[in-house]
Amino acid sequence: MKKDSEIKILRTQSILKELIPQALASLDDESLRNLCISDVECKRGRYDAFVYVDKMFFNAYEQEQILAKLAKVASVLQSFCANEQGWYRCPKFHFKFDNSLEYQNHMDALFEKIKKREKPLK
Repeated sequence: MKKDSEIKILRTQSILKELIPQALASLDDESLRNLCISDVECKRGRYDAFVYVDKMFFNAYEQEQILAKLAKVASVLQSFCANEQGWYRCPKFHFKFDNSLEYQNHMDALFEKIKKREKPLK
């Protein structure tokens, strides 16, 4: 059975995963409005939230620009989330691009390579 603190963290992560895209959609910046949030992970007792953004088809320069813009609007996003939930305080957002899909594709390719090298046993 999970502890109450773990349940609170999971609940906060789930709420933020829904609210952050809503907050982004309310912004004037078109490049931020359509970002896809792939995951939110709370750390340090819900003081920090690592927000993972889907890379989609952004090159390195665009990713750098988007992270800079997100850092500038983080406090606006935090206020939006706090107001929506009636929270006194919202976790501090740290934005990162999600590499998990690339990692998964790389692992799949490696397993496929191994599979091709193996000779069937007779």
